[in-house]
Amino acid sequence: MITYVVVIVVIALVFDFANGMNDAANSIATVVATRVLSPRWAVLWAAFFNFIAAFLFNTKVAATIGKGLLTPGVADPHLILATLLSAIVWTVVCTELGLPISVSHALIGSLAGAALVKAGVAALIWAKIALVAIFIVVSPLIGVVLAAVLIWVTTWLCRKTHPRKVDGTFRVLQLASAAAYSLSHGLNDAQKTMGIIMALLLSVPQLALYATHSGDPTAREPAWWIILTCHAAIGLGTWAGGWRVIKTLGHRVTKLRPMGGFCAETGGGATILVLSAFGIPVSTTHTITGAIFGVGMMHRLTSVRWKVGYEIVTAWILTLPVSAGLAGLFYLLISQLI
Repeated sequence: MITYVVVIVVIALVFDFANGMNDAANSIATVVATRVLSPRWAVLWAAFFNFIAAFLFNTKVAATIGKGLLTPGVADPHLILATLLSAIVWTVVCTELGLPISVSHALIGSLAGAALVKAGVAALIWAKIALVAIFIVVSPLIGVVLAAVLIWVTTWLCRKTHPRKVDGTFRVLQLASAAAYSLSHGLNDAQKTMGIIMALLLSVPQLALYATHSGDPTAREPAWWIILTCHAAIGLGTWAGGWRVIKTLGHRVTKLRPMGGFCAETGGGATILVLSAFGIPVSTTHTITGAIFGVGMMHRLTSVRWKVGYEIVTAWILTLPVSAGLAGLFYLLISQLI
């Protein structure tokens, strides 16, 4: 059993790596699109701040994933393995297609799908599931509004300044906003994998003491080894970069200048940091995509490539049901084979 659990932990870290690859675009698409940093330096910048987020924030999101979505006793190694395999498959497929999906919702959809197949509707804590579902819609809208307000305010403040000087100023500011966004990405998304590993270890009595910092299975803080390995995995995934997704968000949605990139990153990052403080596992992808659309729309509606937006939203809509279905199938297979 212990060897089986160790293998699943490794697979969880592979998922975290894949998360970083797809979500690299969230952290650096704007800073690459505005040519503030080259792609390679941008992913290094983002990966660094993904990792150091481990030392700066609480772990409420990890507690939500690890203990807040499933009723006690439902999680077991088979269910966690099915969840991870489903989320990895969907994430890799969408990354190859250049679609910036919500890896978070692929994970949550997979967890719900495997749990429903195992134990039916009673397996889920529906109030928490509903909260996550609400923020699938709300988080990109918040990103749109905040970024739109920021671009309107900054444009008004800079209305008498020469465009070249404005560009120079915001090229510097974008380094800070990209760092802040990467911190928020590491904070929210790495914690989802932490929560999965916690749930896995807590489901095996002889390993439960390794799940939390205090060694107490009732505690809500993951152990430091979980925190550090998850942040390292997502940082390495970001460094590897999902280049097709970066191209989609950075170049295909709308044309960005440094001011617009700064506003998109700041609006998206602020949304994620605030919601993370409440333990809400939001989609960093949904949030930054909404923010980029908000910036584009404030210039003019025709500056946004709505066909690309349609492709992205279609992938978002498919993520929950497809990942849930895949996880259910994986759970049935694993239960028969192992």
